[in-house]
Amino acid sequence: MTTTTFSLGGDLTVNRLGFGAMRLAMGTFDGPARAPETGVAVLRRAVELGVNHIDTAGFYGRGTVRANELIRTALTPYGDDLVIATKVGPLLGPTGVPSEQATPGQLRGLVEADLRALGLDRLDLVYLRVGGMTGPGGESIAERFAALAELRAEGLIRHLGVSNVDAAQFAEARAIAPVTAVQNQYAGDMGLLAECEEAGIAYVPYFPLGGGGNPLDTERLGKVAARLGATTSQVAIAALLATSPSVLAIPGTGSLDHLEENLAANGLSLTDEDLSDLRG
Repeated sequence: MTTTTFSLGGDLTVNRLGFGAMRLAMGTFDGPARAPETGVAVLRRAVELGVNHIDTAGFYGRGTVRANELIRTALTPYGDDLVIATKVGPLLGPTGVPSEQATPGQLRGLVEADLRALGLDRLDLVYLRVGGMTGPGGESIAERFAALAELRAEGLIRHLGVSNVDAAQFAEARAIAPVTAVQNQYAGDMGLLAECEEAGIAYVPYFPLGGGGNPLDTERLGKVAARLGATTSQVAIAALLATSPSVLAIPGTGSLDHLEENLAANGLSLTDEDLSDLRG
């Protein structure tokens, strides 16, 4: 039987099907802003439906509509079981797209900005997000991760994670401070996933329903979905959760209807035949 919860860092129990906040404020990084009242309604409904792990970032926003402010407006006072994860590292360029990277000395300001925007005294989980929209690798993350480790030691951060990293960068971070979660674009990186599972570290794929050049295999998904009377998105989420007990899913949406559809995947059970068909 698939476990439905995961212990982040050994002390934060979260439901494995959470919510990604990237699409709350805008559909894409260069798209128009969405109505803030819709984002507030989506967040409140997500929590009503059992979400207690929300993934966000200070650079998620368009103009005055910012994901972190929507979270604070919708959900404060926060429930005791709610875990909010955020990411720091990217800086917004002149066009408003996160196209630059923060220096080690700039990370404190980004963490403090997230604390203010979310209305928190301590952040549950902070990822160092490395690089741009391309794949991981090619640079050292030691100085930046060490800067976040200092903020953790000061009590501003509870747990640390890394995002968009390769195996060498993952090892580099783990040599500096405990890593609680890895957030990468899932593309069959079974080696890093296996390492996370063995160490009790969460593996949190972004773009879990396609995007970022990673389209869904709708033919295989559609075959299983038709058999189960489900949608392709629901099957994709269920298949992701079946990959490993360390995987946490964070599908995001700015639509109440899509939210309901995504979270209904919690009740979907895939058979060995279903999984075999999905693997092809």
